[in-house]
Amino acid sequence: MSRSASLIVTLIFSLLCALPLHASETIAVKIGYVQWAPDPGPVLSNVLPEPEDAGLRGAELAINDNSTTGKFMGHTYTLTSKVAESEQAAVEAFEALQQQGVDLFVINTPASTLTAMMDKAATDTLVFNSGSPNDALRANECNPNLLHTLPSYAMLTDALGQWLKMRRWSRVFLITGPTAADQAWASAFRRSAKRFGVKIMEDKPWTFDADLRRTASKELPLFTQANDYDAVVVADVRGDFGEYVPFNTWLPRPVVGTQGMSPVAWHRVVESWGAAQLQSRFYDLAGRDMTSEDYAAWAAVRSLGTAVTQLGKADGKSLRSFIFSDRFQLAAFKGRQLTYRLWNGQLRQPIPLVHPRGLVASAPIEGFIHPKTEMDTLGLDEPESACRTNG
Repeated sequence: MSRSASLIVTLIFSLLCALPLHASETIAVKIGYVQWAPDPGPVLSNVLPEPEDAGLRGAELAINDNSTTGKFMGHTYTLTSKVAESEQAAVEAFEALQQQGVDLFVINTPASTLTAMMDKAATDTLVFNSGSPNDALRANECNPNLLHTLPSYAMLTDALGQWLKMRRWSRVFLITGPTAADQAWASAFRRSAKRFGVKIMEDKPWTFDADLRRTASKELPLFTQANDYDAVVVADVRGDFGEYVPFNTWLPRPVVGTQGMSPVAWHRVVESWGAAQLQSRFYDLAGRDMTSEDYAAWAAVRSLGTAVTQLGKADGKSLRSFIFSDRFQLAAFKGRQLTYRLWNGQLRQPIPLVHPRGLVASAPIEGFIHPKTEMDTLGLDEPESACRTNG
């Protein structure tokens, strides 16, 4: 046997020895995945649409990852997925899976649909939100059996607020689109601006409904006229106008927010801490780059796999208790072990700040401190949330 082969055998033996004593117990882990996205309507730009299978393919990759570990332990993982065509169909799919004995779920839907599902969830059904960044789900509309792997709007805008403050670009021009998502993103940014000492010099709603592909160079300079500002912050989640703001502002200023440089859960330019390997495996599976929703679904399924491996159980009640304990940590290609906030079930995680072809920074930014962990400088801290999901 060659030396390299001997090292591999030794490594595998060491890993098997490190597994829990109950590793030989046969466990079947059944996970339900439900997805529904409302029709966004016509988009007034050439923005690339979100892949229709965004989220689902991330869950599938995580099932493969779980199965790789599980086969050494007698654990099997199955994913039953439903991509619904309506909100009602999504809720009905959730109920049907529960009736089939599934009590572990990853849900990729708007907040209102998720809330309707939680109203129909059994006492020990454990649900991971991988699709809604809605802050209310983490602030006051709380459910003790709901965890969140997608960053909230507050986490994203806090990352941006820290970066702006660090760069001393503390005077900004905010443009907010008309959709509910735009309003929610902008509201989160206003909170972040106040939190980190960023002054909003102009706060203007985008009220135009014209296609900017021919008129951007005329409309946007006039729209962004102001005495002075360090950066333009855009809240255009759907991509109606934000793609045309860079290089068309009245003053020659950088554009950040939902366009330009953006805070995201995941992006193809993230490559450190082994992320390039995750990106490659995902591309082999899906034939495209991993999105934030893919990453959130992957993190949810991997959280379950990590907990089952360590605990040797697969029921929702036991897994919930373990995930909320100080024994749980998720290895998630973000440079540190991730944990869930006890008060609202949000997965703590660094936020990459990216432009389409490069990584600019990763928040939390060095220098922003917290009495417990700098990870809690991103998003709703415990005093800001009325949730006490593990209290």
